Amino acid sequence: MSLTRVNDDLAFASSIIDRVDSVTLRRFQAEDFSARTEEGLSPAIDVDREAERIIRAMLGRSRSRDAIYGEEHGGILLRSARRWIIDPIDGTKNFARGVPVWGTLLALEEEGEIVVGIVSAPSLGRRWWAAKGVGAFTGKSWVGARRLRVSEVSDLAEASMSYSSLKGWADRGQLRAFLRLAQRVWRSRAYGDFWSFMLVAEGAVDLACEPELELFDMAALVPIVTEAGGSFTSLHGEPGPWGGCALATNGALHPEVLEILGSIRDEDAVGEGAPSLNAPAGQSQSGHN
Repeated sequence: MSLTRVNDDLAFASSIIDRVDSVTLRRFQAEDFSARTEEGLSPAIDVDREAERIIRAMLGRSRSRDAIYGEEHGGILLRSARRWIIDPIDGTKNFARGVPVWGTLLALEEEGEIVVGIVSAPSLGRRWWAAKGVGAFTGKSWVGARRLRVSEVSDLAEASMSYSSLKGWADRGQLRAFLRLAQRVWRSRAYGDFWSFMLVAEGAVDLACEPELELFDMAALVPIVTEAGGSFTSLHGEPGPWGGCALATNGALHPEVLEILGSIRDEDAVGEGAPSLNAPAGQSQSGHN
């Protein structure tokens, strides 16, 4: 893998995202989000599929030899020499409800390693990107982009954590372990979806974790976090987006967080009482939202 080639791929990915953003943002701004419920996700799903069709068409014209795997239309699931991994709209339910935290995720895998990742949140006016050996950056465009660097927080009691929801942790049988972690950190907020992980790369948040994710949810996030100096693994410590779950940290906190999340299963805690988010004595989770 040459830096020239990876930079070309990153520039090409950016041009794809430019095209997709123009479509998804226009549709988002035109939607009527009143009284939208779980049963009313169809317009957002239609945009999801349209966005993936655009990406696939552009890849087919310029990278016809590369494999493709996407959320909406499937594709090559097995790792291959070169494979593009697509999440056309991460945060579909946010999109459907008029919440601006949604984005398009595009990654390139080479020989089993994610070497390019780009995340664009046009409704937030934000974009993040990275390539192996090049670094991680954020900005509205290449011009004036800011290099990303994770935080230097090394004490969990001073750390800020982001997640999406509690249900997935309960489904996985790790709600108690997650709550134990939440009690240990200084601050926890559910920024959710891709944004949690981009905040880790920016150094604004120190760790983000999710119990249930697909490959397309994670692939683009990996190089952005790691090129910013952070660590990205499964909850079992497997590097990369291959484990069906994710933990991203600034690196310094990673071993301790893995240990806490693996310290207890819900079924092993019978008789301990109901899970609680109450902070230990002398440590408060209250403050400005």
